[in-house]
Amino acid sequence: MYAIIESCGKQYKVQEGEVVFFEKLNAEEGKKVTFDKVVLFSDDKTVKVGTPYVKNCKVEGNVVAQGKGEKIVVYRYIAKKNHRRTQGHRQPYTKVEIKSIKVAE
Repeated sequence: MYAIIESCGKQYKVQEGEVVFFEKLNAEEGKKVTFDKVVLFSDDKTVKVGTPYVKNCKVEGNVVAQGKGEKIVVYRYIAKKNHRRTQGHRQPYTKVEIKSIKVAE
């Protein structure tokens, strides 16, 4: 059983028991989060596609950690102008463990 959910402007494929890295969510560690924007739900027998979302379906999980990704280096260079700029960036994320996918018939 899996579901495709929409969160933070992106779509994620999730399954029960899986740990997923989302864009930063406003939730503390150890708290429960609920995603109700389910785009697609599939179990062994059926597939439900939403228009735009599947009704009476939600995904629940627990926030495991808040953190930052690895550092990337952004380097700008303009030839013949003696212009060089180095900048670093670390994207914040929220690590969520998916507990259950619920569908009401």
